[in-house]
Amino acid sequence: MRRPRERCAILRPAVGLFSWQFTGHENCAVSVAVIRVVRHPGPRSNHLPGAVLAMGNFDGLHRGHAALIGRVCDLARQGDRPTGVLTFEPHPRSVFFPAAEPFRLTPFRVKERELARLGVDLLFVQHFDFAFSKKSAEDFIAEVIVGAIGASHIVVGWDCTFGNRRRGTPDLLQAEGRRHGFGVTVIEPIRGADTVVYSSTHIRELLKAGKSREAATLLGRYWEIDGRVAAGDRRGRTIGFPTANLGLDDYLHPAFGVYAVRVSGDGPDDPLGGRTIDGVANIGLRPTVGGLVPRLEAHLFDIDVDLYGRHLRVALVDFIRPEQKFTGLDALKAQIAADAAQARTILAAAGAF
Repeated sequence: MRRPRERCAILRPAVGLFSWQFTGHENCAVSVAVIRVVRHPGPRSNHLPGAVLAMGNFDGLHRGHAALIGRVCDLARQGDRPTGVLTFEPHPRSVFFPAAEPFRLTPFRVKERELARLGVDLLFVQHFDFAFSKKSAEDFIAEVIVGAIGASHIVVGWDCTFGNRRRGTPDLLQAEGRRHGFGVTVIEPIRGADTVVYSSTHIRELLKAGKSREAATLLGRYWEIDGRVAAGDRRGRTIGFPTANLGLDDYLHPAFGVYAVRVSGDGPDDPLGGRTIDGVANIGLRPTVGGLVPRLEAHLFDIDVDLYGRHLRVALVDFIRPEQKFTGLDALKAQIAADAAQARTILAAAGAF
């Protein structure tokens, strides 16, 4: 039996530049309920059988994904079923192309947080490796979707593929659904008002081009990089601009340069007390000081808090300029001051999601 929930998120159009908002209907809402994570689903992991299930990688959790999950919520409400998502970790792309540059829009911890916000009850995490990739689409359906999860209905995108050599398609899923007794809903491409299809690939392209505001319109939120603040060389403090330094880890590397940002804390040790603080950040190699490893350095406006070791979320609101090398620290200091002033102007006018 489905456990009580608040309401589950769907997309409604509103008014303004960043005008989509998450709203709810009677059995579903954007909530802070804790999502139940089931790793490596097997025959004994079926705690809540009969889930309406979305299946995919869901990198970015963009508006198209949110609309698909909204459909899951609709179907779950109609049948008094739990909502579920089946995803794969590590991302298949990183298994098949381990030497490729980082590409993740949402590492798993962020994906889990966003799915919980959308009201998903169960997050099934299937370990993905070469051995699993050799499983046929039919065996995957029989062993995982039916045997381990016991889904009553599957919702997938029109371009969904799965199983060995990606031979699993929506058509095959529908045929196997008739055989095993579960329903299938296929979601056609979801487009924005300008007819652009919501796509993780397109969002990556925009971010790598420094178009963070355009990416935000597809995501439904400003794209964030989050992580623990690492100790740096404290050079920023000596020139009057102390920074919080975050590694990029598995995140996609956006265009290197300076951004207007909004920074918030995360978790029970939130050093910002639930506030969102405006700031300016550089992402890149720091050529003026001979940096070798890309990282994010964020200067938070009008606040002096010890952030080392704390978890921060840095939202890229707008791109200001490309990264550049300066002749010395005095020139760097003058440019940071100009960047900070421009960031304040941008953030004062920026919309919120």
